Amino acid sequence: QVRLAESGGGLVQAGGSLRLSCVASAGTFSRSGLGWFRQALGKEREFVAGINWSGDNRYYADSVKDRFTISKDNAKGTGYLQMNTLQPEDTALYYCAVDRKGAGRNSMDADWGSWGQGTQVTVSS
Repeated sequence: QVRLAESGGGLVQAGGSLRLSCVASAGTFSRSGLGWFRQALGKEREFVAGINWSGDNRYYADSVKDRFTISKDNAKGTGYLQMNTLQPEDTALYYCAVDRKGAGRNSMDADWGSWGQGTQVTVSS
């Protein structure tokens, strides 16, 4: 069972950047897809970005496309979410999770699990 821990959140002004990290311990991180999700106060959790097990395919929510970049370093057992041009509406608790089926897509076929505790991102206007 993969265990995940997020870090890198913080307070940033609109237009700024942050890089989130998701460190895996134990399990089969290298054979799993990786996803980043977020949950704003009073809202449901939503998919932000996903990457397949090898890193060849990436998927983004329309709201973050061209601003966020997901990546995965299997050798280090770490995933990343580079967030640029942050906006107040990006404020949320960000979580990473693995897709045990490997694809990393936001689809009914995904098997998301091993959720981390989350890291808070707050963007001020």
